[in-house]
Amino acid sequence: MACTLAPVTDGVILQVGGLHPTVERELATTYGALRLPSAPGAAAAFLAEHGPEVTVAVTSAGMDATLIGALPRLAAVINLGVGYDAVDVAALKPRGIVLSNTPDVLTDCVADLAVGGLIDVFRGMSAGDRFVRRGEWAAGHTFPLQRRVSGIRVGILGLGRIGRAIAHRLEAFGCTITYHNRRRVDDVAYGYAGSPLELARDADAVIVTTPGGPDTRALVSAEVLAALGPDGYLVNVARGSVVDQDALVAALTSGALGGAALDVFTDEPRAPEELFALDNAVLLPHIGSATVETREAMAQLVLRNLGRFLADGTLVTPVPL
Repeated sequence: MACTLAPVTDGVILQVGGLHPTVERELATTYGALRLPSAPGAAAAFLAEHGPEVTVAVTSAGMDATLIGALPRLAAVINLGVGYDAVDVAALKPRGIVLSNTPDVLTDCVADLAVGGLIDVFRGMSAGDRFVRRGEWAAGHTFPLQRRVSGIRVGILGLGRIGRAIAHRLEAFGCTITYHNRRRVDDVAYGYAGSPLELARDADAVIVTTPGGPDTRALVSAEVLAALGPDGYLVNVARGSVVDQDALVAALTSGALGGAALDVFTDEPRAPEELFALDNAVLLPHIGSATVETREAMAQLVLRNLGRFLADGTLVTPVPL
């Protein structure tokens, strides 16, 4: 979808939070961008002085309504990341502020990680590594039998770009794929589940790839986890908010859920300490897109969005608001 405004020929570009080094370097050297201080007092003074001049903000940390309100000339938010739930979209809409993200370029790496997490939690790879490092194998102990991945039933919650890429990879494992979206997808042969609960009831594992935000908060509820059951597994590479984390911790610690591979949490960078000692929980530090190649591609897309907007008021990858 085209997204067109009058080109921005003056004003200040604002960097909000840390960004990829390529982006930070270009913002400073090519665009003379200013960086929002992180200290609250310093940020308030900075915004009082420079806020009226800012026309474009570049961020991966998000922007709340207060910050957006302090920028009366803001015309565009350039977001580094496919997810934009940390940007208050409701504050952008009334003012016609446009938003871009970085889709597609991270699809393969996130899909790779999701499949890797699935294999890890089913086969106990991280747990086996710890078993060897603790010296238990050398001491004559036997690592417990794990679960096979090939041929399992996988439910994908959110069959967008990343969900499709995961499904494609799992076809090679002979997995049966079902999915749940708000609406059916016409051009796939996978089975459709009418709800997350129905998806979980008929799956050995559910992989979460749906966007974050209020519409999907706690979509994976205690009831959904119970439907997966003690032989079921959850993989989340979406947002921590999509899963009821308290219910997930309770299910994993009690054995009501077989296991989980989690790249995201509700209060990052903190993960629930109750899971640290569990061998049926694979815990990752939100690294779905964290490869050299993907992060550089994301950085270049951010810069293309910025350059395009400054040149003609359009965005390469606009988010429909």
